[in-house]
Amino acid sequence: MSHDEQLEMLIEQTIQGAAATIPAHLEEIEQNKELLKVNDPKEFVYGLIMGMGLGMASALMTTITNQMPTTEDQIKIRDMIYKKIPHIREQIFK
Repeated sequence: MSHDEQLEMLIEQTIQGAAATIPAHLEEIEQNKELLKVNDPKEFVYGLIMGMGLGMASALMTTITNQMPTTEDQIKIRDMIYKKIPHIREQIFK
């Protein structure tokens, strides 16, 4: 399995795991709305999920290659995550 295939598989698992946390994040925001002052909880959770995906993918790339992701690697990671945006938004805004 190539590094790209391995990374894509790990990104898919990361996004699925992050998507599973959507209901809990929305509930937490509702319970803490005075403290958090979030105008749109679903957009806030979308940002959380995207951040989790991008951060975890960069960490996974570091683990796979034993070096920090290059600019090219970061673009590749971003493109892999961005392909998942419709699915992520569907999970949040259904």
